[in-house]
Amino acid sequence: MVFTGFPVAALDFYEDLEADNSKSWWTAHKAVYDECVRAPMTELLAELEPQFGAGKVFRPYRDVRFSKDKTPYKTHQGGFVDVRSGLGYYVQVDASGLFVAGGFYQHTPDRVARYRAAVDGALRGGQLERITADLRTAGFEIGGDRLKTRPRGFAADHPRIDLLRHRSLTAGRAFGAPEWLATARAAAEVAAAWAALTPLVEWSSDVLGDPS
Repeated sequence: MVFTGFPVAALDFYEDLEADNSKSWWTAHKAVYDECVRAPMTELLAELEPQFGAGKVFRPYRDVRFSKDKTPYKTHQGGFVDVRSGLGYYVQVDASGLFVAGGFYQHTPDRVARYRAAVDGALRGGQLERITADLRTAGFEIGGDRLKTRPRGFAADHPRIDLLRHRSLTAGRAFGAPEWLATARAAAEVAAAWAALTPLVEWSSDVLGDPS
C-alpha cells in the first residue's frame, strides 16, 4: 500500500470520538478507524522506514488500570520510530490535525544522571544549547518532564540551568490541518520535520545510551 495522506475523515473520526468515547460508538465506526486512521499511519511509517528506521503504530486502547479517567479509547493515533528505548521520532494525528516530535521521554535515574552530566559539560552542553535554539527558530516547542526548581548539586545560576531541570527532553511541532495533510505530501513534511529533529535524537542517543 502507498501512503496518500490522512483524509479529513480521520480528523472527523477523532472529533466524534471525543464526543462519545464509548465501546458502542467505537464498534460502530471501527471500519473508519481501520481505513482512515490506522492504514495511513502504517503506510506513512513504511514510507519513512528507509530513512529513519522501522516504526510502530500504537494501540488505540487506553490503559485505564491506574487512571481515574476510564474512557476506553485514545483520542489520537500515534506512531513511533524507536532509536533506543524511549528515544526516537514521533508522529500523531488527532482531531486538530498533525503533530510531530522527537527526543527522549523515558527517564530512569541512570539516564537522568548521564543527561545532566553531559549538559553540565561545556562541549555537550553547548551542543544541546545550539540544537534546542535551532529547533525553536524552526518553530518547534521544547518540552519534556522537568523540575520546577534546580536539580540537587547544581547552582541556580548555572548557564544551562533550564536544560538541567529536564528529566526528559522533546521537541514538537503542531501543523494543524493544512490541505496537504490529505495528500502524499504529508510524508515529505513529516520527513523534513524528523530530519530537523535528528540532531536532538542523535545527541540524546549518544549521551543516554540504553537504560540500565
